Amino acid sequence: MNYRHAFHAGNFADCMKHAFLVSLLTATTRKPAGVFYLDTHAGIGRYDLDSDEAQRTGEWHNGIAKLTNPPESLADYVGLVREIGMYPGSPAIIRARMRPQDRMACCELHPEDSAKLRRLFGRDKQVSVHQRDAWEALGALLPPAEKRALVLIDPPYEATDEFERVVEGLKLGVSRMRSAVFAAWYPVKHRQPPREFHRALRASGIRDVVAVELYLREPLDAARLNGCGLVIVNPPFGFEAVAAQTLEDLIGRLGSGEAGAGFSVERLTDE
Repeated sequence: MNYRHAFHAGNFADCMKHAFLVSLLTATTRKPAGVFYLDTHAGIGRYDLDSDEAQRTGEWHNGIAKLTNPPESLADYVGLVREIGMYPGSPAIIRARMRPQDRMACCELHPEDSAKLRRLFGRDKQVSVHQRDAWEALGALLPPAEKRALVLIDPPYEATDEFERVVEGLKLGVSRMRSAVFAAWYPVKHRQPPREFHRALRASGIRDVVAVELYLREPLDAARLNGCGLVIVNPPFGFEAVAAQTLEDLIGRLGSGEAGAGFSVERLTDE
């Protein structure tokens, strides 16, 4: 309940997460059938990079500010950020790509942030805002009436068991809707927690899982956010090749030349 994303909006981790979110949105809207979008940790939806919080950390200067004149792999994402205005959180990005036949549910447990999210979407009939626990929502809101779904799981990782919660959340979500696409973000501070996370996913029984990671530096200091990752369940066709190019372009723009900077694309389980 203490985490506030306003301090970190637009940083390198947001750029990585949202670039892939836009790519997944493009893939889900290729077919005409409606899609249900579930954002389990939605935040407030949009962030003012001139706010006291954003200015205090200045993290966006090493993130979205470096993506002027983006390469082709990032052009869609950067163009959407400019189109929406301010820095869009995942709910605003998803809403910008929704069609009349699509629907979104946003879950945010923090009462102040949930209230801001409700004001952002007002009387939007295609968006519902829930002040509820994300893990409970995965069981309650899946499966939807729609036959297709994209679920974004983006917890703050303040709890010591957050990686375990994500594994259990993915297992629950997949058990409720096997065909849905799930995207779960995670921090990379040092190597051990992500490795254990990947091992748990391999042992979970979930099929068709790919993990992508971006490192600004060698992940050795547990006190720093040295990189981040995204686990995709049921990735779209050709995702791994596209992901490698996206990550290469991200590190080319956001990397500072520190030792150990780079990226990885790893298939954790087969289809």
